[in-house]
Amino acid sequence: MMKRILIVGGANGIGLSMAQILVKRETTEKVYIVDKAPLADEFKNEKTESVEFNLTSSDYSIFDKYNDIDGLIITAGFGRLALFKDVPEEMIDAYFNVNTIPVIRIVKHFYDKLLGETKFCCGVMVSIAGYMSSPFFSLYGATKAALRVFIESVNVELEKAGSKNRILNVSPGSLKGTSFNQEKTDLSVTEPMATEILNHIEAQDDLFIPQYEEIFKQVLERYHKDFREEGRHSYDYKLNSGRVK
Repeated sequence: MMKRILIVGGANGIGLSMAQILVKRETTEKVYIVDKAPLADEFKNEKTESVEFNLTSSDYSIFDKYNDIDGLIITAGFGRLALFKDVPEEMIDAYFNVNTIPVIRIVKHFYDKLLGETKFCCGVMVSIAGYMSSPFFSLYGATKAALRVFIESVNVELEKAGSKNRILNVSPGSLKGTSFNQEKTDLSVTEPMATEILNHIEAQDDLFIPQYEEIFKQVLERYHKDFREEGRHSYDYKLNSGRVK
C-alpha cells in the first residue's frame, strides 16, 4: 500500500474522496494535496498537508519538496458542455493548460521514480471522452485524447526500460457525486468509485474504464464500427440529457 501520497487536485471531487480514504488507513503516513482551491478545514488532520497552487503557473518547483512520496495521483481538470462555436478562443489554451500540460509536466518531474526499481504508484484521471468523438466536449475530449496517448506511450517505455511501475489511465464517463459540473462533492456517493480506483492504482494496472462491460464496451464497439454514426448518437444523447445549458 502507498504510504506517502501526493494528490494533485485533491481538494474536491474524486481526488478529495481518495484523500479521505487514504488518511483513514493506519499505514498512511502523509497525504499531500496540491490544488487551486483550498482544502476545507473539515478535511484537515495530522496526516494531511495542503498547498494552493495554480497549474497554469510556469514555475513547477513547488513539486521539488515531494520527493519522499511513493504514490502520485492527478485528478485536476475541468470540462464544460458547449458547442465549439460557442467556446471563446482564449479557452483553448485554458483547456490544455489545465487538463493536459500539467499532467505531462508533473509526470516528468517524478519520472525517475517511475523508472526506478522501487514500487511507485501513479494514477491519472483521464476520460472516456479521450477514446471517441464527443460533440459538445470537443476541446475537453481533445485534451483527454492527448493524455491517453501520452500515458500509453510512456507505459511502453517504462516496460522496455525494465520498470514494473505503470501510470494508470482512469477513463470514466460521468462520475456522480463529484464537483465536475460545478456541483458540491458528495463523499458518500464517490467513496465506492474512489476505493476502486485506489485498488487499481496500487495494483499498478495501466487502464481502468469504470462500467466497461456494462456500458462502454458496446459504446466503443459502435464507435469503431462507425465513428460518424456514434458521434451523431453522442450529440443527440447530450442534447436530450438536459445537461446542455
